[in-house]
Amino acid sequence: MKNASYEDLLAGASTFKSRVMDKDTERYESLAGGQSPKITFLTCSDSRIDPCALTGTQPGDLFVIRNAGNIVPPENGSPSGELASLEFAIRGLKTEHIVVCGHSDCGAMKGMLAPDSCAHLSHVSTWTRLAQDARIALEGVGDDPKARLNAAIRANVKLQLENLRKLDFVKEGESAGTLHLHGWVYNIADGSVDVVEEAKAELASA
Repeated sequence: MKNASYEDLLAGASTFKSRVMDKDTERYESLAGGQSPKITFLTCSDSRIDPCALTGTQPGDLFVIRNAGNIVPPENGSPSGELASLEFAIRGLKTEHIVVCGHSDCGAMKGMLAPDSCAHLSHVSTWTRLAQDARIALEGVGDDPKARLNAAIRANVKLQLENLRKLDFVKEGESAGTLHLHGWVYNIADGSVDVVEEAKAELASA
């Protein structure tokens, strides 16, 4: 597999209009006037995840927020791009769903489980500590590294859903029934998606 070079990016950008836009002019003309996505998709920065390819969606369908480990940071008075983006998505764009999507072989979760492995990366070390509470899922898992990592990945998705529900604008939306939260884990090896948590309202009606 050959990874794209910067020259490949330039070449792709130079042909984007003819390759893509000219084949769907109505969509792109509409997008030029604004956005109205119904779904906020919070996922990892990992290069192996393409939210639109994974979900079969098109530009304008997803409001995407990405960071290492698909983490929702706490409200502590410090500026946060994640919280600003979430607030804009929910209060500004009125998105109706938030999907927190973790994935297999997550480097951020590996770093959280083995802090010494990223001790030389000060910002990464500080960031991954925000997911430390996911360690509770490791009780009774055993010593198998893959099983421990998979348990942490799944638990982290649930943890970030909990963190979302601490935000006033998320609590307001869930209480009003206008916002629904979902947890996913994407398996890179086989392309499957495990639904970790479905929206509470949908569970109640199932």
